Amino acid sequence: MPEPSRRRVLTTAAALTTAVGARPVLAPSARAAEGDGHGHHSPAAFDEVYRGRRIRGGPTAAGGHHTHGPGYAVSVDGVELHVMRNADGSWISVVSHYDPVPTPRAAARAAVDELQGAPLLPFPAN
Repeated sequence: MPEPSRRRVLTTAAALTTAVGARPVLAPSARAAEGDGHGHHSPAAFDEVYRGRRIRGGPTAAGGHHTHGPGYAVSVDGVELHVMRNADGSWISVVSHYDPVPTPRAAARAAVDELQGAPLLPFPAN
């Protein structure tokens, strides 16, 4: 079975958002300043309106994608944006996967730019 295209993933996510609704952002963790055990410190939390979209991010107590320790949650208009930190410390998101950026805030902004006004849909968890 071929890998799903980016367009198909975004279309599926849009359909799921319409059917399911949005999730709230997780609260920041007190352990955020301790880093992730790999020499990376968790970036500061943010909450701003960027190009008319509400973007938020902050450390979480739950581990992130394939990590052991604090994670980081990002949302666009209250919908979780799946982000991941690369080994070099850069960040990517499910929307702008092939364009690493220096911070989760930059990943959220890049996602808003890429969405071009379309709603972000929840990414299905496996």
